[in-house]
Amino acid sequence: MRESGVGMRILVVEDDAPLATFVRKGLEAEHYAVDTASDGELARCMALESDYDLLILDLNLPKVDGIDVLRTIRVKKPGLPVLVLTARGRIEDRVLSLDTGADDCVIKPFSFTELSARVRALLRRGPRTIDTVLQVADLELDRVERKVKRSGKNIDLTSKEFALLEYLLRNAGRRVTRNMIIEHVWNLSFDTSTNIVDVYVNYLRRKVDDGFTPRLIHTVRGVGYELACRPEYPA
Repeated sequence: MRESGVGMRILVVEDDAPLATFVRKGLEAEHYAVDTASDGELARCMALESDYDLLILDLNLPKVDGIDVLRTIRVKKPGLPVLVLTARGRIEDRVLSLDTGADDCVIKPFSFTELSARVRALLRRGPRTIDTVLQVADLELDRVERKVKRSGKNIDLTSKEFALLEYLLRNAGRRVTRNMIIEHVWNLSFDTSTNIVDVYVNYLRRKVDDGFTPRLIHTVRGVGYELACRPEYPA
């Protein structure tokens, strides 16, 4: 199991370890945060206790069958998109999955390109528990399409810059410490000897604040940073 607090969050439930690793690495390369579970019992607990944007669910699972997991999810979290992975090729099995509440089915073996496209399609569809587009003033970040704009102008960000901006936008109007940022964006414990947060904040400022009014990323002395539309704030 992998814990992460950044980006759109996907739970991959698959008992075939090499396949689970293949799917996880592919999704992480596309900047999703991915957790994995190898049995139905663990998957059910994780899906109910944590907030996910999407569940990718194998049907043939130890301990608790995937269909039973799906039934529980549909009762407890009816808005959570579910993409079923199955080696069961019969039409009846796919119909059962869809009738039980799956939003889509992918038959094994599959290409990652197709899986990725289906993931994007499900994430574009509602309902979801959190917004896919985050906005403050004229700054917009699309969490599904991985695009950032300010005043209608496209802004190219690296993967880590995108994750940092997303975290600041999700906490817009709230002061966040360097410790909070490094734990959520880098998934590490804070090291007081590093200035990596300040370095990346400066990278972001050059791209999303320079040449625009008002400046949105503010230093809160003795605390950290805040993203807010407050022109009176010092940069």
